[in-house]
Amino acid sequence: MTEVRPRYRTGPIDLRSDTVTQPTDGMRAAMAAAPVGDDQFGEDPTVNSLQSRIAALLGKEAALWLPSGTMANQVALRALTRPGDDVIVSRESHAVWHEVGGGGANAGVQFTEIGIGGRFTAADFAAAAKPRDHMLYPPTTLVEVENTHNRAGGIVIDQEDAACICAAARERRITSFLDGARLWNAAVASGRTVADLAAPFDVASVALSKGLGAPAGTMLAGPRDVIRNCIRHRRMMGGAMRQIGILAAAGLYALDHHLDRLGDDHDNATFLASRLRASPRVRLVADPVETNIVIFSLEADAPDAAAVVAAARERSVLIVAFGPRTVRAVTHLDVTREDCEAAASVLLDVVGG
Repeated sequence: MTEVRPRYRTGPIDLRSDTVTQPTDGMRAAMAAAPVGDDQFGEDPTVNSLQSRIAALLGKEAALWLPSGTMANQVALRALTRPGDDVIVSRESHAVWHEVGGGGANAGVQFTEIGIGGRFTAADFAAAAKPRDHMLYPPTTLVEVENTHNRAGGIVIDQEDAACICAAARERRITSFLDGARLWNAAVASGRTVADLAAPFDVASVALSKGLGAPAGTMLAGPRDVIRNCIRHRRMMGGAMRQIGILAAAGLYALDHHLDRLGDDHDNATFLASRLRASPRVRLVADPVETNIVIFSLEADAPDAAAVVAAARERSVLIVAFGPRTVRAVTHLDVTREDCEAAASVLLDVVGG
């Protein structure tokens, strides 16, 4: 059931990320009423319920709650690799660009970026994979696919490519990991279930604090022994918490009430992109837009990204710079079609056309 949300916002139209959402009244009530226990002892019934539900949704043996997507990715690296290993990822992946060097600092791995536009093929992967017994090369022990791909404009990864990549990895005794922070969006856009999208991968993650609007939480799901190892690494990184059923309840509520409306975010992003496309000073990075992320580059005769972000902020529209001449806007459950219409007008004005 989709929750009808009253409009409380009097501040700016915030398109910086789908992580900026506020808990709905229904979500707050669910959090307040959640039965809790000490998760360190496995005694929080709400966390246990959420973990079981996510494991079933993703078709995996077990699942684990973590505070953030970055911690989930870092814990996965620690559990699935050894220091000095090579991890193959798509170009501009979150693991390389948005985790402040955590892969090197926490897991001691190096990354090999391959493909283009957020995608790579099994052939690309096979060409980049390094053998385990080479006298010089670091062994490739993990391949990671990001779906949807953030910096590529929220694109959905082709499922046949994903399956072929994972099959090629198994042939080489290489583990596969799905960074599914926005996997719910990929499922809605592709018409597949999250279980279908996660099926080829050994381990998968999915966020609750992005499109679903929970205040915190990303889940890792995979074989029971891997998840048991992840519990150890979560504690090592300071992610072991106590009565977190309060936060897990937000995730359960989001699964019940916020999944069905994700298509609205996609429609709003498509509308925003259609307005921006009209400007000769704007070029969409992903066109057509597939999910809830709109990334656009600014032509030479337009202001740079910092100037556009600053000018939009002065007119109560919040966006982020993704590069010197690249800007990102993300739709979410706190943004309406009317908001997107207003934001598009402001953005077109500040880029000059």
